[in-house]
Amino acid sequence: MARNLHLTGKRGPVYGPIDLTVRTGELLLVTGPAGSGRTALLLTLAGRLRPSPGSELTVLGHRLPRRARAVQHRSSAVGFAGLDDLDEEVSVAAAVREREAWLAPWYRIVRRPDDAHVALVCGRVFGDRPVPTARQVVHSLDEASNLMLRISLAMLGNPSLLVIDDLDQLRDSGSRVEVWESLRRLSARDGVTVLVASSTAREIAQLGWETLPQHVRLVP
Repeated sequence: MARNLHLTGKRGPVYGPIDLTVRTGELLLVTGPAGSGRTALLLTLAGRLRPSPGSELTVLGHRLPRRARAVQHRSSAVGFAGLDDLDEEVSVAAAVREREAWLAPWYRIVRRPDDAHVALVCGRVFGDRPVPTARQVVHSLDEASNLMLRISLAMLGNPSLLVIDDLDQLRDSGSRVEVWESLRRLSARDGVTVLVASSTAREIAQLGWETLPQHVRLVP
């Protein structure tokens, strides 16, 4: 829940003020042109950016910014430059192993996954899209599979909140619809609250869902 949520930087307002309520397991789409504060808003809601004084923000039952670390531990961020970039020259197996090793206790040996394990990790996100093989190199993946792999890696931490920036990185409209369907499965089946940023909401009309994502429009 957010009330009077806003952020002001050295050069003036970044976003807000915003009043917003997102319930557990819901989808939220944040749209706006470049410079409207989409990325900053998602990072604030994920506990990774401190809002300006006077903002009231509670995420996953924690007041922010005071309990930011608790929210960070229960959330995952995808699509943010420098946060979840994958080494294009490594295999899918190496990417999965690295993430699992990061999450595992220090004493646990994390072995290199085979095709079956990669399918287990990626299956719930990829849905009907073919899951990459363990030996497949990251740079060989198309844009949608690359993003879905990063979402799959993020989900290994069993987050309650998933934030995805810049869905426009997928240049193909059909691929964006595929990702939306994947995110709906995660929210409906696993109860994950999903926040997505994009420049426009043009794919929403193509989804054919009975209940559409909540939509917040930002202006520069």
